[in-house]
Amino acid sequence: MIDYKKTQKNLYSAQTTATVVDVPKMLFIMIDGRGNPNTSALYLEAVEILYGLSYTIKMSKKSGSAPKGYFEYVMPPLEGLWWIEEIGEMDFSGKDKFCWTSMIRQPEFVTEEDFESAKKEFAEKKSYLDLSRAKFSTFSEGLCAQILHIGTYDEEPATLEVMNKFIEDSGYKLDISETRHHHEIYLSDPRRTTQRKLKTILRQPIK
Repeated sequence: MIDYKKTQKNLYSAQTTATVVDVPKMLFIMIDGRGNPNTSALYLEAVEILYGLSYTIKMSKKSGSAPKGYFEYVMPPLEGLWWIEEIGEMDFSGKDKFCWTSMIRQPEFVTEEDFESAKKEFAEKKSYLDLSRAKFSTFSEGLCAQILHIGTYDEEPATLEVMNKFIEDSGYKLDISETRHHHEIYLSDPRRTTQRKLKTILRQPIK
């Protein structure tokens, strides 16, 4: 069984000291939105859709409809791209202004046709969800710095300061733009983990 957290440790096993990583092109199911994730019904719906479609694809083997080239794998973690309309570093003081792309990585065998089949199957179970919001896309992130943040999401700015200093001291520059955003990978389930023990990989594009 493939577990990307083990086969690509450099992408999913960050340390509390910052490092540089060159992130390869990967496949994702994505949903765009805006607003405070703590209060936005659309954000909660997006997460439900992402997990629903991802599990539909993962469990397709049991229903005899597995995609060509299917292999057993561990579900990758939820991820998120975050930005505000004014290009620059993230401002965590006004979360209502957040724009976001919530996403879950998909194995290499998944195709657009497999994604559409999963949408049809999942729609039969959850007809009240707006699955038109979901898209299947490749994502090429490229050169980034990343660090492991342990603690609440509101405490992230302090960890970002550490990483930004590392970026500057290492001769790189932050490369936030209209197409390159602050990236978070959620290694902990907030429903089962105390806030002070949450583990989140924080990733920033650099050049």
